[in-house]
Amino acid sequence: MDIFQYLQSDWHNIFDLTLQHLKLVGIAVSLAIVIGVPLGILIVRLSWLAGPLMGLATVVLTVPSIALFGLMIPIFSKFGAGIGPLPAITAVFLYSLLPIMRNTYLALNSIEAGIKEAGIGIGMTFWQRLRMVELPLAVPVILGGVRTAVVMNIGVMAIAAVIGAGGLGVLILHAISQSNMQKLVVGAVMISVLAIIADFLLQRLQTILTPKGLQK
Repeated sequence: MDIFQYLQSDWHNIFDLTLQHLKLVGIAVSLAIVIGVPLGILIVRLSWLAGPLMGLATVVLTVPSIALFGLMIPIFSKFGAGIGPLPAITAVFLYSLLPIMRNTYLALNSIEAGIKEAGIGIGMTFWQRLRMVELPLAVPVILGGVRTAVVMNIGVMAIAAVIGAGGLGVLILHAISQSNMQKLVVGAVMISVLAIIADFLLQRLQTILTPKGLQK
């Protein structure tokens, strides 16, 4: 059986695993955005927190993914969820946190002092400056962090199949156990295609949300 015959015979399963893969990565990265962006804002406000928080996130990122997934099992086993999506989402969330938090911090920190002083001069509070001036200017760099997290973790989530999380990694695991090259190639290519499409769509979103003044 060649690759095209395999695709025709098992397309529904591949489609289901692709949706499952996207769902797992989407949940993990969405949580990282919800937590990482406020943390980035916090460490701009409280600069003494920047070193410890960035250092901790960097340490997590250096842990091999298979080891991090393994570490999640005994933690979540205490709640009856040691195997499955929950530990996988948590691990990928931790991997996503650093690029999003770091880019938020760097983007807000690199805004010219004159822009901030102008906001202060017209009586804006910190939160007004943040909402109306600084975050719109920081959006391109923040979305750059999101793009990095999404593309990186589409690949990382494939390893989560070893702890029963599902996704396209299931195809690769089955292919290895069955010595099925067609299934292995399809699984690997689908993960790569997902990463390329996600990066392209986020790049378009980044362009759309970039203020016109910055685009020029």
